[in-house]
Amino acid sequence: MDIILLIQAVIMGIVEGITEFLPISSTGYMILSADVMGFWSKDKVDLFVVVVQLGAILAVIYDYWGRLWQAFMGLLTGNAAGMSNPRQLGLSLIVATIPVMLVGFTFADEIKTYLFNPITVAIMLIIGGVLIFYVEKRPKTIVAREAEDVSLKTALMIGLFQCLALIPGTSRSGATIIGALWLGVSRKASAEFSFFLGIPVIVGAALLDLLKHGDVLTHREDWLVLGVGTVVSFIVALLCIRWLVAWVSRRDFTIFAWLRIITGVIVLLASWLFGYQMAG
Repeated sequence: MDIILLIQAVIMGIVEGITEFLPISSTGYMILSADVMGFWSKDKVDLFVVVVQLGAILAVIYDYWGRLWQAFMGLLTGNAAGMSNPRQLGLSLIVATIPVMLVGFTFADEIKTYLFNPITVAIMLIIGGVLIFYVEKRPKTIVAREAEDVSLKTALMIGLFQCLALIPGTSRSGATIIGALWLGVSRKASAEFSFFLGIPVIVGAALLDLLKHGDVLTHREDWLVLGVGTVVSFIVALLCIRWLVAWVSRRDFTIFAWLRIITGVIVLLASWLFGYQMAG
């Protein structure tokens, strides 16, 4: 057993758990972290980066099980005790999921081949940071105070924003949260709707990737490395979800814009000065 590889998997799991629900691009930071550490071969890293997100999304299911179950029952019955509009939440999540599923299933392999590299990540980190500044300064009219209040039209628009997150460095959470804020969804509702929206997208992408590329995991040790990263990401993400909801209730996202831009600039400078490029 390669202990160094397991330690790297733990670090990767921590990075995923911290970044998945922040508007800073978990995929981007995972790619950069793997490259800096020399973690695994490129084909295994590409699979790891997608599948380890299951741990983070299981943290959402665990933390919001009551509301998610009521939303599911709302789809079936149109009513659920304790929620103002459970059917609306369920329908909105379905509508918001459709665009990224269509685009992702169609172009997944091309995206991995041509865009999973540090330079793309750096550029999208910077662009995303600038957009966060713009949206935070833009006057807002609140049209949905709770995730259950998001209309089908708004959900579709959020789903289109989510398609941008297929480009590494954009951030799924960043695209959906900032897109929702732009459309007039409250801060707390934007974050929670983004959490919920990640469930079908991340689970679907992870299962599809395992089905298509799981053969790259040729040894029992490979599955152990993947499992360790997934468990660690679950634990860390569970802590970060609760922190982020508390954060957005009091503050804006400009600190994350600065973090994105600084990281992107550092990577671009490293590429220019030292010929830094993705290993493998």
